[in-house]
Amino acid sequence: MTVYDIAIVGGGLTGAALAGLLKARGNSIVHFAPAMEKDYRTSALMMPTVEFLKETGLCPDPDSLGYPLRQIRIIDATKRLLRGPEALFDSREAGHPQFGYNFPNADLLPRFQAFADDQPGEITKVEARVGLIDRQADGVFVITDAHQNEHRARLLVGADGKKSVVRQQFGFEVDEEQFGQSALVCDFEFERPIGDCSIEFHYENGPFTLVPAHNNKINLVWLDQHKVLNEALALTDEKFEKLLAEKANHLFGHAKLLTKRFVFPLSNLHMRVAGKDGVVLVGEAAHAFPPIGAQGLNLGLRDVKSLIEAIDAIVPEGQAIGRTEADRISASYAAKRTPDLIKTSGFVDGLFKSLLSDFLPAQLLRLSGLWALKSVPPLRKLAFKIGMGR
Repeated sequence: MTVYDIAIVGGGLTGAALAGLLKARGNSIVHFAPAMEKDYRTSALMMPTVEFLKETGLCPDPDSLGYPLRQIRIIDATKRLLRGPEALFDSREAGHPQFGYNFPNADLLPRFQAFADDQPGEITKVEARVGLIDRQADGVFVITDAHQNEHRARLLVGADGKKSVVRQQFGFEVDEEQFGQSALVCDFEFERPIGDCSIEFHYENGPFTLVPAHNNKINLVWLDQHKVLNEALALTDEKFEKLLAEKANHLFGHAKLLTKRFVFPLSNLHMRVAGKDGVVLVGEAAHAFPPIGAQGLNLGLRDVKSLIEAIDAIVPEGQAIGRTEADRISASYAAKRTPDLIKTSGFVDGLFKSLLSDFLPAQLLRLSGLWALKSVPPLRKLAFKIGMGR
């Protein structure tokens, strides 16, 4: 039976990107990627991530898929005693023509898959869910799919999302926190376009974010309590459109709904270690947090980049991966990812919870922070650096 260098479990964006890059590198791969429902969400990818997509060939022409994001506008729409100032961040302050691009996930996935198809070499694709994973004495992972077929590999990658089977089966320690908020996403348009500016209206229970897309389309990411969003989900299109205009303070005229509405529960997932004993976790298998600060897929693709770097440093291109190499790769990957995971998750967690807090000192701290971000150039530069993942 063939023993592959690497088994990847999960066919989402991070799993698909990793599979293509490893195939291009010459590794033998078995990829468990069952069919997925269409992902109606979008991902705001910052320029360092976009540069990685261009350099690797995963997406050499971002303008063909993405919409440029040049400004970020934050409006405190709460009714609290202490409210922050309106803040506008322009990419030119950071020395870039834009912060990044807004990509539809449903367009990125086939682009990543096409990249993998175009690379020399072979990937054994298994369009079935994993049933059992077991590690044997010689360091080989035996992965059994839903049809009871066995596949063996030296290095195992879990790219299988928040409920990762790989993470659960190999005892990775994780801190998980469920929130009382969900996220509602949909596409719509206003009478007046919002240009290339992502606009965040900060409310008591989460931000109401308008992200620009092609043809004056707006991608909505609205965070609020489960009950509130489920009620919004049940509204007629006409009433929901009126609610959209109201939540945007009627700044852009009437709204016209373009797609269905979807609601997703929110949670935090923090890992202490993202790799050990020949097993690594990438994407939402290794980290998850509310969609604020545009960090989710950016962080997942940094996982992919770090794993490729760890493999390059230990195994020459075209050489098979053995048990010792797999263990070293997982340890190296974990060491590379820990500082970034701590920094980014702390940034997003603090930002989200400060917005939700009714504790007066916390509101004062947030207010002071917004004023400082608005008026202190060194702090603005630091915020740019963290937000762009540099």
